[in-house]
Amino acid sequence: MSFDVAADAYDRFMGRYSAQLSPQLADLGRVGAGQRALDVGCGPGALTAELVVRLGAAAGAAVDPSEPFVEAARRRNDGAHVSVATAEDLPFGDGEFDVTLAQLVVPFMREPVVGLREMRRVTRRDGIVAACVWDHAGGQAPLTAFWDAARELEPGVRDESEQAGAGQGKLAALLAAAGLDDVEETVLRVRVQHASFEDWWQPFTLGVGPAGAYLAGLDPAARAELRAGCRRRLSDEPLTLGARAWGARGRA
Repeated sequence: MSFDVAADAYDRFMGRYSAQLSPQLADLGRVGAGQRALDVGCGPGALTAELVVRLGAAAGAAVDPSEPFVEAARRRNDGAHVSVATAEDLPFGDGEFDVTLAQLVVPFMREPVVGLREMRRVTRRDGIVAACVWDHAGGQAPLTAFWDAARELEPGVRDESEQAGAGQGKLAALLAAAGLDDVEETVLRVRVQHASFEDWWQPFTLGVGPAGAYLAGLDPAARAELRAGCRRRLSDEPLTLGARAWGARGRA
């Protein structure tokens, strides 16, 4: 699995979904004027851009372990402080931020509770820590059709449904385990239109994340079979896909 890919590849894979999630997660975190906010695992900067719009570039900071993503987030959010770092080792002092957010990144933290604990550490007392993850376990993620077809091809394949936080109540439990108080969970919904099946399928070939890595590991015949399985599940064009993410917030 890799997110060490070009920012444009991630944009094509997940960008349209991230753009719709970002304002919802910012609302969940109660981001408002006069605050300082941190975007942990910022990717190419979809949520960072939302923070810049709400707070101004000087009040928004972001980190990601992928250098290509950090470069893209800097370029797209002029004046925002964006640096290379992991969630488990944030380069900030205690209580520097009013709000700390993580969009679609908790499942990819090496140690999710440690990462969320670090997010709590850099958040001021009574500030907000919030995160969201796709509902892979509930079968309502943007990648559900892909993984359903993969299981048909290879029963027992390890998909993303067992990732940290990927089911009802699981993300909230992680925030509580990290020491956040008054944890609440909610549902965030997106609806994205793809012009064609090929518009949906082609980004999977770019090697992004677990799905891209799985596809890259198949031989040509198996790839063709997987593609056909996805096509059977997504027959209408244009494709309009609804997806659900679990969101949770807690008080530092």
